[in-house]
Amino acid sequence: MLELLAPAGSMDALRAAVQNGANAVYLGCGMFNARQSAQNFTTQTLTEAVKYCHVRGVAVHLTLNTLVSDRETKELIELIRHAAASNVDAFIVQDLGVVQLCRQIAPHIPIHGSTQMTIHSLPGVLLCAAWGMTRVVLSRELSREEIRYICENSPIEIEVFAHGALCMGYSGQCYLSAMIGGRSGNRGRCAQPCRQSYGYTHWENKYPLSLKDNCLVHYLQELEQMGVASIKLEGRMKRPEYVATVTAVYRKALDEVVVTSKMMDALHTAFNRQGFTDGYYTSRVNRSMFGVRQDTKEDPKWLQAARQSYENGETELVDISFRAVVTTDGSSLTVTDPDGNVCTVEGPMPELARNVALTGAAVADRVSKTGGTPYRCTEVRTRVDPGLALSAAAINSMRRDALNQLTAIRARREQPTLGKPKRIQDHLGVKGAPGLTIQVTNREQLTKKLISMESAMLYVPIHILMEDPDLCTALANRRRVAAVLPRIVHDGELPKLRENLLTLKEQGIRDVLVGNLGLLIPCREAGMRIHGDFGLNLYNSRSMDVVKDLELSSACLSFEMTMPQIRDLNKAVPSEIIAYGRLPLMVMEHCLMRNKTGQCSCHLGPMKLTDKTGAEFPIIKDGDNCRSVLLNGKKLSWLDRQEDLAHLGLWAVRLYFTTENALETDRVLNDYLNPAPFDPGACTRGLYLRGVE
Repeated sequence: MLELLAPAGSMDALRAAVQNGANAVYLGCGMFNARQSAQNFTTQTLTEAVKYCHVRGVAVHLTLNTLVSDRETKELIELIRHAAASNVDAFIVQDLGVVQLCRQIAPHIPIHGSTQMTIHSLPGVLLCAAWGMTRVVLSRELSREEIRYICENSPIEIEVFAHGALCMGYSGQCYLSAMIGGRSGNRGRCAQPCRQSYGYTHWENKYPLSLKDNCLVHYLQELEQMGVASIKLEGRMKRPEYVATVTAVYRKALDEVVVTSKMMDALHTAFNRQGFTDGYYTSRVNRSMFGVRQDTKEDPKWLQAARQSYENGETELVDISFRAVVTTDGSSLTVTDPDGNVCTVEGPMPELARNVALTGAAVADRVSKTGGTPYRCTEVRTRVDPGLALSAAAINSMRRDALNQLTAIRARREQPTLGKPKRIQDHLGVKGAPGLTIQVTNREQLTKKLISMESAMLYVPIHILMEDPDLCTALANRRRVAAVLPRIVHDGELPKLRENLLTLKEQGIRDVLVGNLGLLIPCREAGMRIHGDFGLNLYNSRSMDVVKDLELSSACLSFEMTMPQIRDLNKAVPSEIIAYGRLPLMVMEHCLMRNKTGQCSCHLGPMKLTDKTGAEFPIIKDGDNCRSVLLNGKKLSWLDRQEDLAHLGLWAVRLYFTTENALETDRVLNDYLNPAPFDPGACTRGLYLRGVE
C-alpha cells in the first residue's frame, strides 16, 4: 500500500493529518529540522504526539534534516536518545554526521535520506542503502521515467514528493537565503528569496524563480505501480486547515481511485500559486510551471469544514475484532487489533432472563458501537448461553474497559537499548600556510599565467577536458588536474559520464571533483581519486569522519561555516575552503535563459538577474548542460587576509573563477601573489565572519 505521509508543524496540524487519513506524519522537534519557523514540537509534546499517532495506527517520522555544527552535537545526541525512547518510527536526515550518530545511538530506528541530500540517481540511492538508510526521498525534479527506473532497481524504499511548494533550486544545493540574509536553508531558516521579484539585467516586477505548487494527485496509482513506497505532502509551515484538506483529498484519491472537480477545488481553496504544476513529473519543464501566491478572500465554509474534520470527534482508523462471552460461568469481552494486541476484561455474572433472553446478535450490536473512539469494529464473535440476561450498561462498560486497555497498550512506550556515540579521532589538519587550488569554469580562464602557476590542484570542468584532448594531455603532463563533474547528473546522463571518466583516465587524469553523493560510486568504479566539493555540505567533524570512511582524498568545507568553526573542525581528510570567487547560490533544473527568451542562449555567455535593491546575480551553466547556476553578485575574497587562513589547519584554499575573462583571471592571480586592498563595493567576506542562523 502506498503510504500517505502528511506534514505536522503543530499538534493541531498533526491531529488534522491523522483524522483525515494520513498513514504517517513527519514533524520537527527543537532546532534540528528544516522548518524552524513552524511551531514544531518540544521533547514533551513529541512523546505525546507519538502516543497519539501510534494509538491510531499512524507512524511518526522525525525530521533531523539540517546541517549541525560541532557545538550543537551534544544537544542533538540528547534529542536522538529522547526520540528513540519515545518510539519514533524513523529519522529523516540530511547531514552525514547525523546519519552516523543515529546509527550509533539508535540502530533499530530506520533512517530516511532527506530530499536535502540531493539524491536524484540510482547510484545515490545505492550509496544511501550501503550507509544503512532504509528509504530515500528523491529530488523533486525527477520525471516519471526516472522515478520508475530507480524504483525498479532500488534495494530500499523510495519516497516521492507529491504535493506542495516547489523550491526553484535543488534542495540541499541552495545558499541564496544564507548569502542574502544569513538565514540558511540548510539550517532550516530559509527566507524564501526565490519568491521575490527579479528582472533580467534590470529589476522588473516579475517572478522568474517562483514555481507553482506541485500536484501529483492524478498519478497516485501510477506511482504505486512503479513501486514508490510513500508520497509526501508538503506543508509544515501551513495551517492545520490546509493539512486537513490536502490530506483528505489525497486519501480519497488513493482509496476511491478518483479525482473529481470538487476535490481539485478543495486543493485550490486550501493554497495555490496561480494553479498547480506537474511539470517535472511529466517532463514539461518550461515557463508554464511558474506562478505566485495571490491574496484571496478566505472561504469561511471551507475553514469551518476543515476544522470540524479534526476537532469534532474521532475518525475510526484502526480495525478491531471482538469476542464476547456470556455464559452461566460469567461474562467477558476480548478485543484484538491488527498488531496482535489482545485485551480481555471480565464482566458481571449474568442473570436468568425474566422476559426476553439475551442473544448473540444483541450482544454484537452493542459491542460494535465504537463511535467516538479511533477504532472500527469489523467482526464480533459471540458465545451466549440461552436464557440469560445482561444489561446494556454492563456490555457497554466492558467495551469501554477493553478499548481503554487496548489504547494503553498501543500507546505504551518500550524502552529500547540505546548505544553511545563513538568518539572520533582528532585530526587537527595541516600546520602553516595552506596550499593553493584553482578552479576554472571556461576555456578562456586557462591562461598561460594560470597554467604555469604552482598549485596543489587545478580543477577543470570535464566537458572542457573532453572537448580538447591535446589540452587534457598537456595539463595532465604538467600538473595535477582534477575533472570537475556537474553537481546534477541524472541516471540517463551517467553512461556518457562513465565513458568520459575512462577516457580521462587513459589520458592521465586520475582525480575528480564531486559535489554530489550520487557520483561517488561511478567515480570509484572508474578508478578515480575523489575530491569532495562544497555541494556535499560538510559542516561538522562527524561528517568529515564519514567522508574519510568513503575514501575521499580531500574535501571542500561548507562556505556557510565561520572561521572558528573551520579552525576547530576535525579534519579527517585534507580540507580546503573557497577563498575567492562568486559563490554558487542555486542550481536549477530550469534553463533561466530559455525561460526568458523561449530558446537556449547559454552559448552567448553569462546573463544575470537583478533584485529590487539592484543586487545582481549572474547565471551560468552547470557544466555543459542547460541547468542554470545562480551566482552571487559580489565576489568572495580573502586574498588580503591570507595570514588568517594560515591558522585554520587547511590543506588548501581555492580560487574559483566563474564569470572572469582572461585578463581578470590574471589580475586575481596577481592579487593572490601580491594582495591588494579589500574592495567592499565589489567583494564580500561571505559567511566566514558572520555565519548563518
